[in-house]
Amino acid sequence: MIHSTATVPVNPKGETPLTRSQAWAGLVLKARDARLFLPPNLCTRCDLVEESATHIVREATIAGSELREIITFEPESKVTFFQVTGPREGAIINELFEDEAGTLQLRFYCYLGLRDRKPGGPEEQAEQAWMDSEKGYKSALLSTLKRTRELLETGTI
Repeated sequence: MIHSTATVPVNPKGETPLTRSQAWAGLVLKARDARLFLPPNLCTRCDLVEESATHIVREATIAGSELREIITFEPESKVTFFQVTGPREGAIINELFEDEAGTLQLRFYCYLGLRDRKPGGPEEQAEQAWMDSEKGYKSALLSTLKRTRELLETGTI
């Protein structure tokens, strides 16, 4: 089982401040179309196949893998990606919250396994190490906030 977490401030010094609503809009847009937030050509397809007030279902091709995800929304707070098909199974969560000082934070955490791989085996250990590294999901949080700021500047958000 893979469990990883990373937290970054939404508004570090020197960056254009985002309100909770603006950061939330970025997370929702990322859920709806990952192509806007991932490096070029990493996500080559992202289609919504179902939509309701509380969730969406999307099918995507990310890093060459075909995925189906049920994505739930807790407004202005949490987006949960349930990996239905693809190389991983489990949940990835992006959460907006205020820390004890009242500073807006964005946290990633996940509980995942790799399909058809030995639990705790070398593939899972490598995935865990990557997720916990500076190039893992912490960098994804930072790039999500950066892209949200860019979309804010262009009036998309």
